[in-house]
Order: sequence, then structure tokens, then C-alpha cells
Amino acid sequence: MAKVVRLRGAQRPSPAAVLRKVLRRPKNAEVRSREYLLEKEVEALRAAAKGVGRHGHRDSTLILITYRHGLRVSEVIALQWDQVDFDSGTLHVNRLKNGKPATHPLDGTELRALRKLRRDYPVGPFLFVTERGGPMIPSTFNKLLTRAGKRAEGIDFPVHPHMLRHGTGYYLANIGVDTRTIQDYLGHRNITHTVRYTELSPARFKGLWRKS
Repeated sequence: MAKVVRLRGAQRPSPAAVLRKVLRRPKNAEVRSREYLLEKEVEALRAAAKGVGRHGHRDSTLILITYRHGLRVSEVIALQWDQVDFDSGTLHVNRLKNGKPATHPLDGTELRALRKLRRDYPVGPFLFVTERGGPMIPSTFNKLLTRAGKRAEGIDFPVHPHMLRHGTGYYLANIGVDTRTIQDYLGHRNITHTVRYTELSPARFKGLWRKS
């Protein structure tokens, strides 16, 4: 019978260490190949969210406004109606994390969605509210986007709200918007946070291979 030899000084991992390893949150790269959403994927999420429950239009509009204006979760759920100017078609964006505020234009799709949202939820100062009329909380946004991601066509990876903000930066860089403008649009104080999007964009590589 073979004899088991234990090395002196070797220790078994503690139960707590084993549990931490089992419960370790996987890294983003382990669950998805990128951290931004494409425009077509955002539209698929909106369509999926719109078809679920009594708050489909609210949820679809929430995704639209978050994406179009590159908002963080905490910024979009804090939006109030006095930040929306229907006459001029603009949205005043207050940034958190010491970000720079700005006034963004609203296009026709956004204005129509917001007008309907105002009719559907006429009480209270906040744009995105619960059934009780209070502001939405971050966990609600996370849950509804996760649910939409599972139902959306063409999306086979888990999504989270901040991917919408990253998608904004990627979209703007991909259509050739200069880095300074993207910085101001997203409210970055430090341009190094903006450069990540221009680094991802294939636009800067166009024309490198000339046709023979």
C-alpha cells in the first residue's frame, strides 16, 4: 500500500479561503468579449424591455436616454422634469463623480418618448419613477436591463447598465467625433478616460490599406 507523504510546512487552505474562491466574482473578460454595446444591440434591448410588463415604455425610454446621453445609472435615475426643455428640445445633464455638466440636444425620437412618459407618469419631479411615484433605484435598473438582455435578439452575453455609457463613447468615436467633443459630451474632467473610446474605434485605421 502506497504511503502518503505530507510535506512539512504545507498547509491546507482554510474553509474561508475556499469559499472566497468559489464565490469570486468573475472578471468582465471572462463573461463577455467587450464592455460596450452597439447601437443595434441597444435597439434590441429597448424592444425587449418594451414588451415586458406594465412599464415597458418607461423602461424602453430609460435605456434610450441613458444611451443617447452617456449617463451613469445614478445620473439617469436622478433626472427631473425641470431638466427637460420641450420647447428648445434640450436636456440639462448634471454629472456625478466631479464630471462637467452640459446641455444636450434631444432628437424627435427622444422628445416623443419623453412626452408619452410624462403623460403616463404625471405625478412627481422625476422622469423615471416606480409605481409609488418615487425615483427608481439602481437595483431596479440593473434587474430590468438584465431581463431585457436575456430576451433581446442577437445578444448572447450578460449586459449591465454601464455598457450603455461605454456604447455612447464608442459610437461617437466610430463616427469620427473628435476626442475633445466626446470628453465634453460624457462629462469627463480627465481626457484619459475618453481616449479609451478612440483607441477602440476602427475609424482611425481606415485607408491604411490602399486599393491596388
